[in-house]
Amino acid sequence: MGFLTGKVVLITGGGRAVLENGKAGSIGYGIATAYAKEGANIVITGRNVQKLEDAKEELERLYGVKVLPVKADIASGADNAAIAAETVKQAVEAFGRIDVLINNAQASASGVTLEQHTTEQFDLAIYSGLYAAFHYMQACYPYLKETKGTVINFASGAGLFGNFGQCAYAAAKEGIRGLSRVAANEWGHDGINVNVICPLAWTAQLEQFKKAYPDAFDKNVHTPPMGYFGDPEEDIGRVCVQLAHPDFKFMTGETLTLEGGLGLRP
Repeated sequence: MGFLTGKVVLITGGGRAVLENGKAGSIGYGIATAYAKEGANIVITGRNVQKLEDAKEELERLYGVKVLPVKADIASGADNAAIAAETVKQAVEAFGRIDVLINNAQASASGVTLEQHTTEQFDLAIYSGLYAAFHYMQACYPYLKETKGTVINFASGAGLFGNFGQCAYAAAKEGIRGLSRVAANEWGHDGINVNVICPLAWTAQLEQFKKAYPDAFDKNVHTPPMGYFGDPEEDIGRVCVQLAHPDFKFMTGETLTLEGGLGLRP
C-alpha cells in the first residue's frame, strides 16, 4: 500500500496516452499513474471519453485503485463554473473528499505568430488553461480546506522564456503562475499548499511530431543539456506525488522548472 492510500486526486487532462515503448505518453496520464502506484483514488477529466475510459480500465486493473472519469471541457461560450462544480460534485459523491487538485489540461494553437493569432485561438488557450485552473480551484477550495490539501498547477517555459509562436499559450501559463501565487498567499492559512511546475517531457505528441515532421522537429524541439527529456511518470508524476506527501511542505507558491534531464528525481 502506498502512502496516499485513501486519498483522492483530481487531475484535469488525464486521459490515457502511451509511447511506442508502452510507457505513459502524456503528462496527465503520467501523473495519474504515479498517484495510482501510491494508492490514491483518482478523478480524471478530459474531452475524449475513450481515452478516459482506457485510463480507468488500466489504472484500476494494474494498481487496484478506483478511477472516476468525467467528460469536461472548459471552453469559450460554456458555463464553465457549472462544469467545474459538477465535476467536483461527482468526485465528492464518489469518494467523499478531495486531497489534491492538479490543473494539467491545456490546449493551444502553437506555432502561430502573435500578429497571425486569432481571437478564437487566443480564447482556446486562455479558457482551457487559465480559466480551467481558476474554476477548478474555486470549486475544490472547500474540500481542500477540509483535507489541508494540495494544488499543483502547470505553467511553462513558453511564458518564462517567451517562446516563438506561443503567445496565447505563454499568456495562459503566465496567468496560471500569477493565480497560483495569489492562492498560495490567500490559502496558506487554511493549510492548502499551492505550487507550480514548468515541465518538459517526452510525450506521445512529441513522438508523433518527430516521426511525421523530422526536419521541423529538429528546428523547434531542443534536447535539454543532459541529453534527455523528462519522463511523464517517473519525473513529473513523481514530483507531483512528493508535493502531496503529508510530511512534505514545499515553499508554497514556488515554481519548479523541470527541464527534463536536470536530475530532479525525488
